[in-house]
Amino acid sequence: MREFIVEADGGSRGNPGPAGYGSVVIDATTGETLAEAAEYIGVATNNVAEYRGLLAGLRTAHALDPAARIHVRMDSKLVVEQMSGRWKIKHPDMKPLAAQAGGVFPPDQVTYEWIPRAENKHADRLANEAMDAGKRGEQWIAGAAQTPKGRGELRDQPPPAATVTPAKAIADTRAARNVATPSAGWAPADMGAPATFVLLRHGETPLTPQKRFSGSGGTNPSLSPVGQDQATRAATTLAARGTIQHIIASPLTRTRETAAAVAERLGLDVTIEEGLRETDFGAWEGLTFGEVRERYPDDLTTWLADPTAQPTGGGESFADTATRIAATRDKLTAAYAGRTVLLVTHVTPIKTFVQLALGAPPESLFRMELSAASISAVAYYADGNASVRLFNDTSHLR
Repeated sequence: MREFIVEADGGSRGNPGPAGYGSVVIDATTGETLAEAAEYIGVATNNVAEYRGLLAGLRTAHALDPAARIHVRMDSKLVVEQMSGRWKIKHPDMKPLAAQAGGVFPPDQVTYEWIPRAENKHADRLANEAMDAGKRGEQWIAGAAQTPKGRGELRDQPPPAATVTPAKAIADTRAARNVATPSAGWAPADMGAPATFVLLRHGETPLTPQKRFSGSGGTNPSLSPVGQDQATRAATTLAARGTIQHIIASPLTRTRETAAAVAERLGLDVTIEEGLRETDFGAWEGLTFGEVRERYPDDLTTWLADPTAQPTGGGESFADTATRIAATRDKLTAAYAGRTVLLVTHVTPIKTFVQLALGAPPESLFRMELSAASISAVAYYADGNASVRLFNDTSHLR
């Protein structure tokens, strides 16, 4: 039986903040590095990034030899003690990740050891390379991060074949296998039925056509007549598809009203989920983008450049929203595995669901167009992978 050493690490610049992980699989007999994996994962905490690094390392080792014995070495005392069963896992963000990591190999094939940070330099370097790539709006590519400074012209070119490590090849194979498909029945059998979230943005309010900031800290407007019609049309379309099994809505009035229209048509109850509320835009609530730019130019410039920046007056940063949405996603994924759930929510939460599913950088939120009463969909599998199946569908409104 082969034996692999898995060294893993993760980090967050802000905790929560822009985060990434790194992991390396080593042949325990020869000391040879067999594979590397790293990824920028958007806004997350240090602990989430560490668990993601562990999960990636275990999956990479499993792809090399599912019968191998695994010895995990990490400088995270928390992860090592929790995965060894000596510490209880209390945080809701950690439970599903720990469960996924524990399911990659049979428990009797894996042992854990805490090591000082100085002995985990390889995985730490990979995690930082991934975060650096995310800061540039890119994803980590094996070998690219070692390019000397001043060679930025190579960023848009594929790396030479010699720089593609086994981990990259394994990741590419897994990504190809998990490409979004039009039917859950096409998913690989070993992944099981996913939790599918159909994401419905609420219908228009009086503020929507004026493109005013309308978050969770403003006037909490109701749907306009146009918005009520949009909700009815969305309900008709969703009823015709016949796949929705549960309805969960943000607590704000406009989402409650939209969800009620769908619930009446489908004969389902609506559950309210606080985590699906819109971002709080602070002093910008009710203002247009132009008005914010005129009144708070410096704050707006900082907000557009930094996901941890808050709107004027102590609103909620995009990093805060992403942390909340990630926790809500994990809770709902665990509760509704194998089910199709309609989440009636807002612009920022829906864009964040998609951004996190794609592993895209936070600035991608500014590059998505999401219309009122549009329908999107993301499926989440038991192994942690996600498939974006639909985005900003407005065909039912035409």
